Amino acid sequence: MASLTALRRHQAALRRCHRCPEMQGPPVVGEPVPSPVLLIGQAPGRKEIEVHRPFAWTAGKTLFKWFASIGLEEHAFRQRVYMAAVCRCYPGKNPKGGDRVPSPDEVAHCAPWLEREIELLAPELVLPVGRLAIARFLQFRRLTEVVGRRFRLDLQGRATEVIPLPHPSGASTWHRTDPGRRLLEQALAHIARHPAWQALLD
Repeated sequence: MASLTALRRHQAALRRCHRCPEMQGPPVVGEPVPSPVLLIGQAPGRKEIEVHRPFAWTAGKTLFKWFASIGLEEHAFRQRVYMAAVCRCYPGKNPKGGDRVPSPDEVAHCAPWLEREIELLAPELVLPVGRLAIARFLQFRRLTEVVGRRFRLDLQGRATEVIPLPHPSGASTWHRTDPGRRLLEQALAHIARHPAWQALLD
């Protein structure tokens, strides 16, 4: 697992990133915590850019309710789980409503930061949140194919478990109605039983 110094050095470089001209920064990072659990979101929203913290607004409140139900309140989660994202800057608004989805080039530009974090942390458990993050690891058409299941993958030469979660967006009803609600409960149960998660509760 990474040292605190190595993670701080990595994040200092990440904060200086200006690879994507359409993205609005500065890049958002979580706490530089050496952790066996890696959470990966999609991209920060405008509020996250303002407060320099991932999942800092409405979706975050829902996300942290999920994790509180299996033993970690928000403050403890932020101190014990490394929080990353597919893209670290705000993509801006979509003219048709909501936030713009990052382009394939923007995802590719940001990918080395996440790859370096996987290398540094060697996580035992990865929690991708939302379609964009899940697609970083798994091929699927519908969330029902992946949420509620555990996947054992080889990440940079190490066996790692991946447990996908839906995005906790307030605009989405997927996680609030069946089958999404039931599959979310199954996913959280898988996380709660995982040894890496259990180690965070000690």
